[in-house]
Amino acid sequence: MPAAPPAAERVYDHIKRGVLDRSYEGGTLLTEGHLAEAVGVSRTPVREALLRLEVEGLIKLYPKKGALVLAVSAQEIADVVETRLLVEEFAVRKAIPASPRLITRLEELLAEQQQRAVAGDLAEVAVTDRCFHAEIVRNAGNKILSRLYDQMRDRQLRMGVAVMEAHPDRIALNIAEHAEMLDALRAGDPEAAAACVRRHVSRVKTLVRGDDR
Repeated sequence: MPAAPPAAERVYDHIKRGVLDRSYEGGTLLTEGHLAEAVGVSRTPVREALLRLEVEGLIKLYPKKGALVLAVSAQEIADVVETRLLVEEFAVRKAIPASPRLITRLEELLAEQQQRAVAGDLAEVAVTDRCFHAEIVRNAGNKILSRLYDQMRDRQLRMGVAVMEAHPDRIALNIAEHAEMLDALRAGDPEAAAACVRRHVSRVKTLVRGDDR
């Protein structure tokens, strides 16, 4: 049997999963004692995990009180959308002509997203959504751009779940827009593909709500 992950890693995974799938919503105050009990560890690895998550910008530590889960702010939404548009419009043009391998992978991800949506698993719908876009970015052939995009992974996942919880009708539209993007890639039309990306990503800003900070 493989060795169990270190205690701090288990706490980190527990909290991060809760923040990303919004089990721990923005504004929730997490205490060391609660987290230690939930994961079955002492408080020392909890502190290590919380420090790591603060660096990542998901929580804010308050000495002797605990850790506050930070809400998704309006400014963060605007920043992520702006960065995604810059990266993804460029990438989808560069990914054309699309290889058969890329088309097949996007078809698989689209089918998986549909299955997750039917099952009502919003966290996994968000994961497959993000994978769909990341696959296109990777196929643009620019490793630096791909690494930059991957750095936004956690923010994208949390926003994705927030959108679907607030606008459940958005899930079907989201899948339909992915299908349109895939059609444009199959057709080898870079301008149509970029226009699909622009409509799809820009809509996030109007759907997600948060407080400026």
